[in-house]
Amino acid sequence: MSMWEPLLLSLRVAGLATILAVVLGLMAAVALARWRNPLGSVLDAVVNLPLVLPPTVLGYYLLVAWGARSPLGTLLDRLGIPLIFTWRGAVLAAAAVALPLVVQASKAAIESVDPELHDVARTLGRSETAIFFSVTLPLAWRGVLAGAMLAFARALGEFGATLMVAGNIPAKTQTLPLAIYDAVQRGDQDAANLMALLLTVSAVLLLVLIKRLGHTLLGDGTRE
Repeated sequence: MSMWEPLLLSLRVAGLATILAVVLGLMAAVALARWRNPLGSVLDAVVNLPLVLPPTVLGYYLLVAWGARSPLGTLLDRLGIPLIFTWRGAVLAAAAVALPLVVQASKAAIESVDPELHDVARTLGRSETAIFFSVTLPLAWRGVLAGAMLAFARALGEFGATLMVAGNIPAKTQTLPLAIYDAVQRGDQDAANLMALLLTVSAVLLLVLIKRLGHTLLGDGTRE
């Protein structure tokens, strides 16, 4: 079995999951940064739930929510875009697991922006959406980028939730972590070692890149 196909699928799933997690995570981070009430506390707990739930439990909840017996799953099946046991399901599972990392980093960055800048923009008649894109995001983008990189790294190594939602179908939903598990189950130690080494090297290179980008961004910030 070629290890490149699972690796390419892992990169594809992680990339799309990161985009989805950033979009949803930014909306949640803005809401959490602005809501100072019990509803915000509930939202914060729900968003961060994937950090404390076992991945298999999270995957089970997603399976129930998106399965063929659920209203959403039934609707998507009728539209011809099923989620369960497809690469799309793997993307959504990875995004759900990575979402808290984006929210935490983005929320901290948004809260670090001086509120007086928002007040000034409001006095100039800017809408909340315009304020976010013209004031908040340009000042908080470093934190958002850090969250996105962490989310990509987390999505790249996702196993439990992906297995529950997308299954382990070679050439369709079998990402590299699932391929390693499959090789171990078959007793193919050489293939497992090679794929584990490949995933480890990829993770190390990604962490080095994150560190280098972090130093670069911090350097740019000090010059500003």
